[in-house]
Amino acid sequence: MSASSEATRHGVNAPTPANGVRCPGVATRVAGTCPVAREAEGRLDRLARRVLRIPAASATSEQQQDAERLFSVAMILSGLRCTLSYVIIPFLLPALGLGAVAGLGPEIGIPVGVLALIFDVRGIRRFHRAQHRWRWQMTVIYLAVIGLVSYLVIQDVVALVR
Repeated sequence: MSASSEATRHGVNAPTPANGVRCPGVATRVAGTCPVAREAEGRLDRLARRVLRIPAASATSEQQQDAERLFSVAMILSGLRCTLSYVIIPFLLPALGLGAVAGLGPEIGIPVGVLALIFDVRGIRRFHRAQHRWRWQMTVIYLAVIGLVSYLVIQDVVALVR
């Protein structure tokens, strides 16, 4: 057997199937199909779709770009919420003689925080709907941000109630 046919037999230079999906670890490929019995989605993907109420659908590159844009918006909102809470309201406003406005921290922080949380959840949904290749990494980032912003919103609610 030649080195070329041996490499193809072990999946090194084998053709890509018509659907563009490569079959990892496959020794042979049959007429553009993947002989590996591989589910379109794993268990975690199905669970995420069920929890996020996302129907199974095919993803487009436009959906993936929308997911990336929404990630940027969600992170900007979360960053704005933290900047307001930790820089502008406690330090900058009193330094400018606007101490009365500085006392409105929770009244400003709660709506911005809730809006950031909404965009974070929408972002997770959009990454999973688009079947983006980085959906799980982005989900971890989003969940960390959701945890931080939720903590800050709870602190603001407690401060408002007192």
